Amino acid sequence: MTSEAQKRANEKWKAANKEKQKIYRYRSQAKKFINEFASQGDLLELRKMIDDKLNKMEE
Repeated sequence: MTSEAQKRANEKWKAANKEKQKIYRYRSQAKKFINEFASQGDLLELRKMIDDKLNKMEE
């Protein structure tokens, strides 16, 4: 059981870190998709997207 003080602290953190929460949620959804639902074609498309993104970051 979570104390009232902990609940307030959690809500305060959530309010101050909305962008982090969004990133955590998207990362989790991506991992779930890859591990549970993606077909071989999906994975090849994702690999290409990742490679393209990495190449752009190196430039």
